[in-house]
Amino acid sequence: MSTIVVGFDSSPHARAALEYAAREALAHGSDLRVVTVWHVPAMAYAAGIGPAPGFDPHELEEVARATASHALEQMGRDATRLAVETRVREGQPAHVLVEEAADADLLVLGSRGLGGFRGLLLGSVSQQCAAHARCPVVIVHARTER
Repeated sequence: MSTIVVGFDSSPHARAALEYAAREALAHGSDLRVVTVWHVPAMAYAAGIGPAPGFDPHELEEVARATASHALEQMGRDATRLAVETRVREGQPAHVLVEEAADADLLVLGSRGLGGFRGLLLGSVSQQCAAHARCPVVIVHARTER
């Protein structure tokens, strides 16, 4: 049985990637692995001596878990017709996604996520994954109204 890995951060591009990955998994009888990555931004540490007062990294993990649950809700009925596994991991997104796709037949990503610059056609995570993944990579753009 083959595996399709999709990165999901709840951005419009990630939702489009999830839809694409689910269709491909259904068409090919593949398992679907939905991966949500979280990390503690450097700004969270006060002058390099520890976390800023009031900062709790566990909150970031909880948001990531809620995001992964949201991915299953987005899939609706397809989630019941597929073998779907969700993984929530801490780390740099590109590194984690490449690692998660090491045994996969396909890695599916949105063209850009929630961070960075809105005008970019291709975000840094998608670009790094396309350069370093050991399997084919599909990068999906969200449909936008013009």
